[in-house]
Amino acid sequence: MITLTVELAERSYPIYIGADLLVLPELLTRHIQGNQVMIVTNTTVAPLYLAMVEQLLDGYQVDSVILPDGEQYKNLETLNLIFDALLEKGHNRTTTLLALGGGVVGDMCGYAAASYQRGVNFIQLPTTLLSQVDSSVGGKTGVNHRLGKNMIGAFYQPQAVLIDTNTLTTLPARELSAGMAEVIKYGLLEDLAFYRWIQQHIDGLMAGAATLLAHAIRTSCECKARVVAQDEREGGIRAILNLGHTFGHAIESHQGYGNWLHGEAVGTGLLMAADLSCRMGAISVAEVDELKALLVKASLPVLPPADMTEADFLSRMSIDKKVLDGRIRLVLLRQIGQAYITSDVDRTQLCQTLAGAALNG
Repeated sequence: MITLTVELAERSYPIYIGADLLVLPELLTRHIQGNQVMIVTNTTVAPLYLAMVEQLLDGYQVDSVILPDGEQYKNLETLNLIFDALLEKGHNRTTTLLALGGGVVGDMCGYAAASYQRGVNFIQLPTTLLSQVDSSVGGKTGVNHRLGKNMIGAFYQPQAVLIDTNTLTTLPARELSAGMAEVIKYGLLEDLAFYRWIQQHIDGLMAGAATLLAHAIRTSCECKARVVAQDEREGGIRAILNLGHTFGHAIESHQGYGNWLHGEAVGTGLLMAADLSCRMGAISVAEVDELKALLVKASLPVLPPADMTEADFLSRMSIDKKVLDGRIRLVLLRQIGQAYITSDVDRTQLCQTLAGAALNG
C-alpha cells in the first residue's frame, strides 16, 4: 500500500493506494468519528461493492442511498435524494458520508457533506480510474446546471481517499479510456517524463496491467496533491489542472450531460488546447500529432462534435467558471510538460482551433 498526503495544514488528509484495501476495516474506521455512516453509491456500483463496504462497518449505524448512474443525474434533484436519506434515517452532525463510486457520486456526496447541517465529514472511495486520479482528490464538490458544468458546489475536503485498485477490474473499457484522459493531462501539464512513460506503456495501461495502473494513479495523485497544497481554492496555480477542461466542459454541456463522458470531452479538449498552443508557436505540429496518436491509442475521441460550431463553443465557454471579468481564461502549453494560464489569446487563432481546422487535417 502507498500512502500520500494532501498537505493542507489542519485539513490535511491521506490518500491510500493499493489492492484489496476494501477488505481492511481499520483504514476506513480510523477516519469515522461518530457511529453513523451513510454510504452514497449508484445503481452500477452498489451490486459490486456496497455489501463489501458494509461488512467493514460492523458496530456502526450504516445506511445507504443508491443514486441513478450517469452525469445527467448530477443535479440538485438527485442531490436531494441524499438529504432525504440522511433526514429520514436521523443522521446528525457526527455522521460520516462515504462516496462509493466514480466522479459523479464523489462530487455529489462531497457537496451533500459540505451542506448537510452546515458540514459533516466524508470519505472518498473512488471506483473509476478518473475519480481515482483526479476528482476524488482536492475537495471540489458540486452539481451541474443545465447552462454549465459544476456551476453549483463548494470546496470541501474529505477526511481520506481510499483507492482500491482492484475496483478497476470491473471498470468498462469506455470508462478506463475516460480516466486515461486525466492521466495524460498530468503528463502534459507538469511532468514530461511521466508523459513519455505513458506513451511507452499505453498499450499495457489500456489492457489493465495492475502495476502500470498503480504507477499511473500514484503519479497523478502526487501531482494533484502538490498543486492543491499550493492553491486549495483555485485562486491561481491550481487552475492549470483544468488543462483541456474549458473546451471539454463546453462539449459536455452542449451535447447533453452523459452523452460524452467527462474524460472523453477532456481528451478532445486536450488536443484542442495543444492545437491552439501550436498555432501560438509554443509547441510543434509533430508534438500535436504525437498527442493525437496517444489519445487514439487510449480509444479517446480526437474530433469535437460535428454539430458544434465556433459560436456554440464560445457561448458555452463564456459561462465557464474560469471566466474572469468577461474574459475567457485558457490553460495552454508552453511546452510538453509545462502548462500556463492565460486570457491573452488571439481571437482568430482560437476560432481556427474551435472550427477544428487542424484536427480535421
